[in-house]
Amino acid sequence: MERMQAFQTAGRVQAFRTAAREGGFVEINQYAYESVQWLWRKAPDTARETHEHMCIDGVTNSVTVYWMGNPAGINSKTFRGIPALQEWFRLRPQTIVQR
Repeated sequence: MERMQAFQTAGRVQAFRTAAREGGFVEINQYAYESVQWLWRKAPDTARETHEHMCIDGVTNSVTVYWMGNPAGINSKTFRGIPALQEWFRLRPQTIVQR
């Protein structure tokens, strides 16, 4: 039973990594820990936001994306499913028009 859970978790982490790469994220740490992996994505040149960081957590089977929307603080969003993460990639505006 424990071995089956480990296999399912590894598969889910791999699915999150694949979705992250498709969303433009690249791995930060060359040697990922067993349960946590960090990735990042550079914001487009026309965006006000800085780099986005993503933490894939194999213990909680979730992904959290962190970004700065303004100088006052860091925003984050946690996903427990791959379809929700992929939808967020599609819906999230990538550029901000300067006025």
